[in-house]
Amino acid sequence: MSFVFVSFFDFPVTFWSCSLFPMMPVVPVLSAVSLALLSLCPTALSARRDVLELGDADFDYLATEHETMLVKFYAPWCGHCKKLAPEFEKAASRLKGLVQLAKVDCTANSDTCGRFGVTGYPTLKIFRSGKDSAPYDGPRTANGIYNYMKKQTGPDSVHLKSKEDLQNFVNNYDASIVGVFSGTEALRLAEFLKAASLLREQFRFAHITDLQISEEHTQTESVLLFRPPRLSNAFEDSVVVFKDYLTISSLRRFIRDHIYGLCPHMTVENRDRLRVRDLLTAYYDLDYHHNVRGSNYWRNRVMKVASKYAGRGLMFSVANKGDFQAELEDDYGLGTSDGVELPFVTIRTKLGHKYTMREEFTRDGQSLERFLEDYFAGRLKRYIRSEPVPEKNTAPVKAVVAESFDEIVNDPDKDVLIQFYSPSCPHCKRLEPVYRELAETLYSDTNIVIAKMNAVENDVPLGYDVQGFPTIYFAPVGKKDDPVRYQGTRELKDFLKFLKREASHNLVLPGFKDEL
Repeated sequence: MSFVFVSFFDFPVTFWSCSLFPMMPVVPVLSAVSLALLSLCPTALSARRDVLELGDADFDYLATEHETMLVKFYAPWCGHCKKLAPEFEKAASRLKGLVQLAKVDCTANSDTCGRFGVTGYPTLKIFRSGKDSAPYDGPRTANGIYNYMKKQTGPDSVHLKSKEDLQNFVNNYDASIVGVFSGTEALRLAEFLKAASLLREQFRFAHITDLQISEEHTQTESVLLFRPPRLSNAFEDSVVVFKDYLTISSLRRFIRDHIYGLCPHMTVENRDRLRVRDLLTAYYDLDYHHNVRGSNYWRNRVMKVASKYAGRGLMFSVANKGDFQAELEDDYGLGTSDGVELPFVTIRTKLGHKYTMREEFTRDGQSLERFLEDYFAGRLKRYIRSEPVPEKNTAPVKAVVAESFDEIVNDPDKDVLIQFYSPSCPHCKRLEPVYRELAETLYSDTNIVIAKMNAVENDVPLGYDVQGFPTIYFAPVGKKDDPVRYQGTRELKDFLKFLKREASHNLVLPGFKDEL
């Protein structure tokens, strides 16, 4: 029989060990205060228990017991994993009984993680009856995970059997795609259902097999896209009719081209899908749950201007500034006091270029029009997030910031090896002495530079795909637009072999001539 002695703020309590006797009640010994503090434990423990912990020994056995399961593969030291953990636990509690959420510690269960191709953390995958079904590409907030995984349950497409069913289905916070068919044996119904199965993770699907139900919108077989009622406006139709021949590809294109309309509501969940295009966003106190009219006040003013620039390759959107406050501060240098209650306006291109409207947003839209005219004329200066340029930079490993990247890394006369790192990354810290030794070894070679940049505090330039740390690229003379990613082991000799092979000149390698 096991006991644990715990002190909360100097109030000692003895109770049965929860890990060994989960069903035993807590037995306080000394203090009512201690009892009150301990009464808080079950909630936290319950949230954690809602996330199933799996490992090499039991993954296959336990995973097959769940029809649909979302599994998080993680490492305890990973900063992104720590940030995700509380959101994942909240989502698990809300999805209890619908979808099981689970986690695997890859530092202790390498066989399972290797078997499912896990190479970075956190990696999320959807399993169905124990089989790897699809990668999870959805949002990583509690609400986002909940909404995304809830769509994984139930039919791919809801069968609507009355006009009331149709009205209830489309009267939703999100857009709806409804297939209209003359009967259950309609030729294209099967194709529509296949498309719904493939796209259900992103969109809501339903179908009708009685043309009279949808006669208000169409008299023939077709697909209807209903935009959310909360986004109804005078600048575009609320219902769009698909008129092409129905295939999975043609329906996918139709949804892609029309789902968002002239000015969608950007959220944390859909921002990545919106940002595949050049995107202008107006950030303000938007709240479609509690203040639809107020939220549409500024959106209508954006849309009035947007309608004048349709077809010029720029998409427009609105967003809640609170949801993106950290991004506004870190990526654009905009604080909470900038603009007061007026919208902040930014442009982010699909290539990652960023611009901010510094003039105050006027209610007549004239300032927004001036901003757009300057943007299309190429008169705007890009915003670049950068640490200060170091006053001294004489160490063997050169410090690079966003403002000095072109000067150092894109120097047309130098080969440059550049490491993108995070100050909190343990792999980066382990690499540091090896990387420094590499720089010292090559210090006498004036044609090559060994450099590093804090990718957390500086914008990473185009052409460099940095998804984890450390990420290392080589930008040789004559190929600055096509840097080579280093994927070898992080040992001195391997770095030198790589550089000897890729460098634009013969390396000066004192003491290594015969070994490489």
